[in-house]
Amino acid sequence: MTGQPPGDATARITVDLDAIRHNAGVLKRRAGDAELMAVVKGDAYGHGLIPVANAALDGGATWLGVAQLREALQLRDAGISAPVLSWLHAPGADFDAAVAADVQVAVPHSWEIEAVADAARRAGKPATVHLKVDTGLARNGAYGPQWPELLTAAAKLQAEGVVDVAGVMTHFIFADSPQHPSVLAQQEAFAQAVQDAEDAGLDLRVRHMANSAATLTGSNVAWDMVRPGIALYGLSPVPDIGSSRDFDLVPAMTVDANVTITKRVPAGQGVSYGHTYVTSRETTLVDVPIGYSDGIPRAASSNGPVQIGGQRFTVSGRVCMDQFVVDVGDLPVAEGDRVVLFGTGENGEPTAQDWADAAGTISYEIVGRMSGRLPRIYRGQS
Repeated sequence: MTGQPPGDATARITVDLDAIRHNAGVLKRRAGDAELMAVVKGDAYGHGLIPVANAALDGGATWLGVAQLREALQLRDAGISAPVLSWLHAPGADFDAAVAADVQVAVPHSWEIEAVADAARRAGKPATVHLKVDTGLARNGAYGPQWPELLTAAAKLQAEGVVDVAGVMTHFIFADSPQHPSVLAQQEAFAQAVQDAEDAGLDLRVRHMANSAATLTGSNVAWDMVRPGIALYGLSPVPDIGSSRDFDLVPAMTVDANVTITKRVPAGQGVSYGHTYVTSRETTLVDVPIGYSDGIPRAASSNGPVQIGGQRFTVSGRVCMDQFVVDVGDLPVAEGDRVVLFGTGENGEPTAQDWADAAGTISYEIVGRMSGRLPRIYRGQS
């Protein structure tokens, strides 16, 4: 039960790279003949960009996807040569570096493809781009008349030899609700957008729209490539339809901490800021040194689940910046004992989905918000 943290760390994240590799294999089988892009944006959803990217490629991914150029360039700096696509940029983005590093760029507007083309002219070689069409999400992507404008610009720049249009992409609104009418509507809109691009003279090689939910629940939308994110990390994108285990996914992240202090208090003792929790009997309180600066949601105050000594407990009172308190009753707990916040669930510990339910959010946010001040420990091979 007792386990000392590395160095002076009071809490830590353990990432199972074998789980990442396993999940990539599951997703590749789901994708069928389509290629698998492992989405590793946001520092691989908090799991660690480079180790996860390597494990995903080992497991069957053939592409990597990120939102920002900075992470794409980090992948290249680490010696990763697989195709990398970056898809969210603002004016002023360093497209020169992207072209030099052979990072493919998704473009949602004519201003962006023109900026990428300028970088390609300076580099003396074409830039590879994917055209991003908005099929109803009303987020990033060419919308309405912006789409034919983007196609016109793309065809012109490809004829000039400064861009190579590799593909067209879009993103689902309700892929986590496969029967929602928008799913079919977006498929039809995307098919039309693909036809528009081909009619404009663009020879597309990679058409893609499927995220984790669509990959697991709708293989008919795989097209040429799927782009799963959260499922790569072993978490279900559709917990109301199926759990991680139902989809043969293994959660890769475990978060644990070591008790700093225990104290015996009487009934009626208020706990933590605001005394929002008050003990109902004489009991033992333990201090757990991890808080919202580490990514633990304050919204899970008095609700977040933990495991101590093989038993489940709930955060007692408010989650603070660096710690929270747990009322463990009469369980014998000592300083240094291990507290598991979440893991695979195989040993009865809470999962990231349990914390998402406790905080009124989604598992994506739970793992993705974990702070960089927590050391990452990697298990398995990458």
